[in-house]
Amino acid sequence: MNEIKLFGRWDTSQIQVNDVGLRDYINLDQVYIPKRCGRNASNRFWKSKYNIIERLINKMMVPGHRGKKHKITSGKCTGKYNTVYCLIIKSFDIIEKEMKVNPIEIFIKAVENAAPREEITAIEYGGARYPQAVECSPQRRIDLVLRQMVQGSYSASFNKKKRIERCLADEIMKAYRCDQGSQAITKKLELERQADSSR
Repeated sequence: MNEIKLFGRWDTSQIQVNDVGLRDYINLDQVYIPKRCGRNASNRFWKSKYNIIERLINKMMVPGHRGKKHKITSGKCTGKYNTVYCLIIKSFDIIEKEMKVNPIEIFIKAVENAAPREEITAIEYGGARYPQAVECSPQRRIDLVLRQMVQGSYSASFNKKKRIERCLADEIMKAYRCDQGSQAITKKLELERQADSSR
């Protein structure tokens, strides 16, 4: 029986998730096309059962606003699955060409590297608000890193000649190398620094 490969090209069966906390939340099921058509959308915890590449595609379609400006960051945010689907394949092609390794493996390692372990929340006590360091849940860690990767790549290509697939590939490769040129790595270090000072 033939192996099922992601996009008919990349094998995910041998990829290991080294971060024990994220192991149950990074789904690498063997599928041809990562698309579940919104099944189980009513339960927010079921998104962990979706293939991690599908979650990246969904995040690319709706990257979210930055701050309170509700800033539209790209014309790619059309909600068209096929547009983003082709974009992800092109990005992984670039990664494979440059790194000579399975791009899914690079992406998983990048997610592990850029997922923040701590963040801060505001506590109100006696009428005064002050920041308090809290641990980040595994599902939220993945949500945050996917959001930062997508927003970083969109902001790098917005109003510039650089194409979005190139920007996304660069963002993933920089996160893989723990390079601070990656927005996901920069935000992780910033969050953990703030949490450290709020302890």
